[in-house]
Amino acid sequence: MSAPQPPSDRASKSTQLVYGLEARVPLGPALLVSFQHVSAMVVGTITPALILAGILKFSPADTAYLVSMALLASAVGTFFQTGRYGLVGSGLLSVTGTSFAFLGPLIQAGQAGGLALMFGMSLAAAPVQLIFAPFLPKLKNLFAPIVSGVVVLLIGLSLIPTAMFGIAAPIAPGAPVWGGGLVAALVIAVMLVAQATGRTWARLGSVLFGLIAGYLVCGFAGWLQAPAPSDGRWLVIPKLLPHDLAFSWALLVPFAFIYLVSVLEALGDMTATAQLSGLDTDTPEHGTRLRGGIIADGLASIFAALTGGFPSTTFAQNNGVIQVTGVASRRIGPIMALMLAALGLFPAVGRWVTAMPGAILGALALMLFGLVAVSGLRLIERAGLTSRNGLIIALSLAVGLGAPTQAAWIKTLPSFIPALLDSGIAAGGLTALALNQILRERP
Repeated sequence: MSAPQPPSDRASKSTQLVYGLEARVPLGPALLVSFQHVSAMVVGTITPALILAGILKFSPADTAYLVSMALLASAVGTFFQTGRYGLVGSGLLSVTGTSFAFLGPLIQAGQAGGLALMFGMSLAAAPVQLIFAPFLPKLKNLFAPIVSGVVVLLIGLSLIPTAMFGIAAPIAPGAPVWGGGLVAALVIAVMLVAQATGRTWARLGSVLFGLIAGYLVCGFAGWLQAPAPSDGRWLVIPKLLPHDLAFSWALLVPFAFIYLVSVLEALGDMTATAQLSGLDTDTPEHGTRLRGGIIADGLASIFAALTGGFPSTTFAQNNGVIQVTGVASRRIGPIMALMLAALGLFPAVGRWVTAMPGAILGALALMLFGLVAVSGLRLIERAGLTSRNGLIIALSLAVGLGAPTQAAWIKTLPSFIPALLDSGIAAGGLTALALNQILRERP
């Protein structure tokens, strides 16, 4: 495209986009929106590595390397995902990051054989996604809008409590207990005001404006803290198989199943992204996009395992940023990938970004995760709220939200069942998938 057209000409009224999927975004807005995408996902990308390091007592050097590789794998996955390189990539504005779904199997592997077994099992089971991907266009009836909508809705609802934890936690030593809530309320208020102006530049920068407001308040109140000291390195060089590889047949099924769960989540996320981009999700082209997206996720997970990182999957947060900023152009994908790579390769940059106060991050997450849930509702609306669909939604949400609250009971069930019920997204999504096949549509 040549000169940018007015928003009304290049965006569908249904999605109210400022820049559509193939629009060329000027450098300034592209950098601005890319930074907001990265800010929304960076902490979620590195948190699984930090959780595993704390539970399994990794050394500071190993922990720092895991964090760097999580960001680098996210950069590689985002680059593949936003482009379309033959069979690879969805061609949507989708981002990838380390998946929380693998925490259970990874902890089992770490306790049994350390990092070598963790990376070995991640690599051994990753081809599950590549094997499954070619059949996605033929299986589109399995992943009808009602199924995708339930999955996306569960993703948003399950993530919202994590945002509240960040807001409710002490914002700094000695700070009043209400400090986090005050900062979060201000961040959200600034974002809402920016949206309410109706101006394009305000929408494009609304997340950034909220970040700046939060940092200013924390700075004036003395609630900002310097990041943790580094080990002195200014550049991290990825290593091939830094901890070698190990294998266990007993862990292959749990890892393979979680990869299938990641496929289900990614399908829902990409379907929501396509809808927000103004695309028709009932066409063969959409099935091709899903296939390319799953292949990109699989390649990112293989890259991560080979270089010392953990499995990746398509993230939901970007859908919230698309709704807030009105930018769905996949052409900013390489910029986002470069930013993520810089955070991974240059630890000094990443340390300052990840030192964001929890209340600011929680406020952003609360807004974005809520919008993810809204994306799920939009998909459900497309399917229609018939009595049949209402029953599918009711049972799927009940299982997805109820099962994970009974962790002690789940552990008493036969060995293969906890893997189905530990994740509310997996439990509810599989319930929707089964009911959609059992309860056939009546003409």
